[in-house]
Amino acid sequence: MFEPVAPSTGKRKRATSQTIGLTPQPRHPYLTGNFAPIHQTLPLTPCTYTGTIPRELANGEYVRNGSNPVSNEDLGRDAHWFDGDGMLSGVSFPENPETGEIEPEFVNQYVLTDLYLSAVSSPRLRVPILPSIATLVNPVASTIYVMLRILRTVVLVILSFLPGSKQPIKKISVANTHIVYHDGRALATCESGPPMRIQLPGLETVGWYNGAYAENEKSEKELEEDKARAVEKQVEKEKVLGQDGGVIAFMREWTTAHPKVDPVTGEMMMFHASFAPPYVQYSILPQQAPPTQISEDPEKAKLQERNRTKQKKMLNRAVSGVSGAKMMHDFGVSRTHTIIMDLPLSLDPMNQLKGLPPVAYDSSKPSRFGVFPRWHPENVTWFETDACCIFHTANTWDSHNNNTGAVSGVNMLACRLTSATMVFAAGNIAPPAERKPQTATATETKRSKRMPFFSKYDPDSEASLHDRTSHLENPSTSPDDETEAFLHLGRRQDTLDGDELDDYIWDEEQCRLYYYHFNRQTAQIDHQWALATIPFEFPSVRPDREMHAARYVYGCSTSTTNFGSALGKATKIDVLVKMDAQTLVARGVANPPRSVSACVDTRTMAQVLASSSSPSSSSSSSSSSSPGSPPPANEQEDKTIQAFRLPDGWFAQEPRFVPASSSPTSSSSSSSDEEDDGYLLFYAFHESPAQLDPHTGSCPPDSDPLRRAKSELWILNAKDMSTVVARVFLPQRVPYGLHGSWFGAEMVRGQRGLEGVRRVGDRDEGDGEGDRGWWMGARRAVEGFLG
Repeated sequence: MFEPVAPSTGKRKRATSQTIGLTPQPRHPYLTGNFAPIHQTLPLTPCTYTGTIPRELANGEYVRNGSNPVSNEDLGRDAHWFDGDGMLSGVSFPENPETGEIEPEFVNQYVLTDLYLSAVSSPRLRVPILPSIATLVNPVASTIYVMLRILRTVVLVILSFLPGSKQPIKKISVANTHIVYHDGRALATCESGPPMRIQLPGLETVGWYNGAYAENEKSEKELEEDKARAVEKQVEKEKVLGQDGGVIAFMREWTTAHPKVDPVTGEMMMFHASFAPPYVQYSILPQQAPPTQISEDPEKAKLQERNRTKQKKMLNRAVSGVSGAKMMHDFGVSRTHTIIMDLPLSLDPMNQLKGLPPVAYDSSKPSRFGVFPRWHPENVTWFETDACCIFHTANTWDSHNNNTGAVSGVNMLACRLTSATMVFAAGNIAPPAERKPQTATATETKRSKRMPFFSKYDPDSEASLHDRTSHLENPSTSPDDETEAFLHLGRRQDTLDGDELDDYIWDEEQCRLYYYHFNRQTAQIDHQWALATIPFEFPSVRPDREMHAARYVYGCSTSTTNFGSALGKATKIDVLVKMDAQTLVARGVANPPRSVSACVDTRTMAQVLASSSSPSSSSSSSSSSSPGSPPPANEQEDKTIQAFRLPDGWFAQEPRFVPASSSPTSSSSSSSDEEDDGYLLFYAFHESPAQLDPHTGSCPPDSDPLRRAKSELWILNAKDMSTVVARVFLPQRVPYGLHGSWFGAEMVRGQRGLEGVRRVGDRDEGDGEGDRGWWMGARRAVEGFLG
């Protein structure tokens, strides 16, 4: 229920009768419904299911990370989808030793970061310790306001080191973005700090990982012995992330949320972006696999052993040529090269001196891609093209000279946005006007401005500036408009025809899967265009085909003309997509699209859905075409794009691919016909009246096991993209979140040993009598004032 707003709080809507309470104000779209945080955590809890759980899942676990703010009392605060403490939600598939049956279990746990532990020990804090990303990107936020929010964080961090604190805040990461596996460790990630080790399958927090070891992996005695051994043998102590950073060493620990693990060598590549020159550093961590993790593939085993013997490591090596402090979320890595993206989206506190917010997008500047050999970031070649934003890459692979076999170029598939609208929409903020007009062909110029994935505004082009402001600030919003803020509304593409379809195809605002080919010999971008017109985000490929020419890319899309992320709404996924990327790339290379904004496949989502539901779609996509084949004359027979549309009212989260046991496992396999033999795992939620209040859009209390809303884990046949082979019924809902991974049985078994895990309340209250009395009273007063 909404709480009435007192008259002194500013503008509000008044009821028509004095006997009726104040009309409730709409909540932030990313703090309500199934976006709202859940504070109920469960240990491994048995689940029921329907269908047949594939044997390939036995003793493995699917885990997804996401934002879940523990301090959420102030629903009118600045808030952003990317804010909040990390919460891991997993489904484990243990095998019953007596019956051999797979018995799924659900578990969810907070990532016990310094920020989380400090927040739960300070109940007087009503909003998160860190300033919201919405505050940092808001173009109308005053410099004084932004600086005060940052100063509040600084004061709370300093306070955490003083007597009476249970947890000093040494790292400012919330570890809420992704979870990956490397060298016997599951690592929760976020680019504002180092990775955090997690123990599977219970999702306990082990400790921060510094590039050499994680907290609680070694006892204090072992650490002292290592130090003494290094002194005795006069050898250099193993380096850790940020070790040579001096006073800004904490910045050098900031690690991308999307590190890349080579499926052949086991090396993990990472970059570290910060505010200080050289702005981006680069690290490579080797695989030091214990015997239980040595691959059965002879070629892979040989490379693993060679790499393990060398134990070659590179930490915090500067990438030369980056133009400034940028918001960098992802990058590309092939078997031999790495691609850093220097895009015109800055993340720099010094922007305040220029009258700009700390996070600012400048469409007048180019997008720059730095390509360099894996072990030599100093030998970077920079490529420039039109301004854009890229938050996720799908895959990166090498091209070779047919005569010499040398690497001649690097290819990359990425989800390209033509503006930074998503950054603002996820904070319920109207984006600023572009600094220059969009360039387009004559045909494109006359098209209406409609955004298929991340909308700036509602489709009504006549809306006033007042109507385009945040629903949280618009006092004239009607009750019906309030409901729209909570519901996934929009016209489905199958209702469009004629010019409306053309408007959709040539949308000025795009979020599409793009192909880039960087020619290392000519230092030119030979190809850059979209594979398809349909919106596409949260991409992934089969794990053992990463860094190779993977044929299929899986991702998320929508069946509506705009993705529902206009102001007061929120991004939701009701279509999962599988693209035959290699076939579409081959078609584009053979007949290149005429411009950067053009596409290879110009079908709308309605046409793709119609093709996916045609009778022949039940057969394997790999049997309908081979890589590089021309498009069929009948678009109904074109299976290069397959889409799985969820039933009305159901919404999905990012899917992850799990190979079937019958499919090839070697990453060097040239067989693409069986590459899609496997399953997609994803969480699904039904926004029915039983699970969401139709008037407020709120879920029932999560603390009530009888009334609380519940999610499901769906297992989809990736080959036909239509058969849901099993549905696991979870004991509670899983809020719409970010990225996840599949951890096979060998990963769970192969985890490194540990001495303990982090726990709430492990830290001392203080030093005794001296911490009580006036000091604790003053401390409580400061926390209460800062809120």
